[in-house]
Amino acid sequence: MTPEDAWPPLPLADWQPTRDTLHMWTQIVGKVRLALAPYMNHWWQVPLYVSARGLTTSAIPARDGNFEIEFDFLVHQLRIGTSWSGTRTIPLEPQSVAEFYKKFLDLLETLQISVKIWPTPVEVPNPIRFDKDVMHASYDPVYANRFWRVLTSADTVLKEFRGEFIGKASPVHFFWGSFDLATTRFSGRRAPQRPGADRITREAYSHEVISAGWWPGGGDITEPMFYAYAAPEPVGFREAPTRPAKAFYHVQLGEFLLPYEAVRTAPKPREALLEFVRSTYEAGANLGKWDRVALERQR
Repeated sequence: MTPEDAWPPLPLADWQPTRDTLHMWTQIVGKVRLALAPYMNHWWQVPLYVSARGLTTSAIPARDGNFEIEFDFLVHQLRIGTSWSGTRTIPLEPQSVAEFYKKFLDLLETLQISVKIWPTPVEVPNPIRFDKDVMHASYDPVYANRFWRVLTSADTVLKEFRGEFIGKASPVHFFWGSFDLATTRFSGRRAPQRPGADRITREAYSHEVISAGWWPGGGDITEPMFYAYAAPEPVGFREAPTRPAKAFYHVQLGEFLLPYEAVRTAPKPREALLEFVRSTYEAGANLGKWDRVALERQR
């Protein structure tokens, strides 16, 4: 695989309609995992995972067995495999969210998978119920495949980064609500409660964390970005020196950002991304007085 294959161009403007439609499709599938998978701390039973072909729920318990739902961005199918009735598929092609939602629920019913989900998307402005959404109906297979290849490359590097930490850390996982790939490190200390936080946010940030990940962009961020943040943010974090040179602190988001394009076009993309996640973590951990000797594997 060439660097162009592993880190393909993914300008948001070129695939925004596909990105927005895929966001809704992943929310529909993710809500099934949320409804049926056993609860885990920090809502870790909710995300999807990068697979060899796309994005997967991993195994979900049902009917004294399990099933798995996977977006396959190589042959462009949504595949549901079960331990009791083989595999069924839905083509990934231009179709409205409402059409996809109906086909998906009908297929679950055919497989005798009983589940009830809240039919309204989350973490998006002006949400439209899935069964009413005929606005989002785009699917460009070229860009869907590029999206998955970016996720694959980022997932590999973030897993390497995660392996350097022997304290509590999340898997590298894809949050369908915010539509981003992330991994989180924990200091082991409780965090101050956030005033006015809902129960999801309270649980997600119950302990001190430093997170890093990748996001395809949206809203005021018009290009894909790698990001890193500390919560709670220690004094001096936003002024801390970080690498590579194109990394910067975004005041409104409260995060360090590094344009994906800067990584993609770097002579060594892997090393550029590792520089970013390591330097931002080191800034947060040092300023937050984390016990780095106890928490880190010696490189």
